Amino acid sequence: MKPEHLKEFEIVAAIITVSSTRTADTDSSGRIIQDLLKEAGIQIGRYSIVPDRIPEIRNEAALALQAASFVIFNGGTGLTHDDCTIEAIAPFLEKTIDGFGELFRQKSYSEIGTAAVLSRALAGVTGGKAIFCIPGSNAAVRLATAELIIPEIRHILSHARS
Repeated sequence: MKPEHLKEFEIVAAIITVSSTRTADTDSSGRIIQDLLKEAGIQIGRYSIVPDRIPEIRNEAALALQAASFVIFNGGTGLTHDDCTIEAIAPFLEKTIDGFGELFRQKSYSEIGTAAVLSRALAGVTGGKAIFCIPGSNAAVRLATAELIIPEIRHILSHARS
């Protein structure tokens, strides 16, 4: 059900896959996000793949925020030595959306059990725009995009733009 207070405005997404090994041909998680957003009628203004390096991630975040009203970063959110998406993006956020990570982990728990504690999914807003950082597995991007981001993006952006 759509709350009465939601504003009508164009919503444009940017999708950034963080990976040092994926290419446009092998980026299945990026393709899933694109397909889900297109099915929901959300335009995609930018798509890219960047390596697991903080400067490259931050540069791409700045470009994506110019081209879109929200950005989905997938990948680089784990605990390995080269996972640095959260460290790169957290400084951009004016406010975090703590419930996003909490709900993502809760929903993930029903699918993968206690391994959900390893997820560092993060979301927040900056300059009237939203940024989501989600794990790069196909199941994780499907869950986050279809069950959390798409249903709430207009609501989130309505508040972020107020």
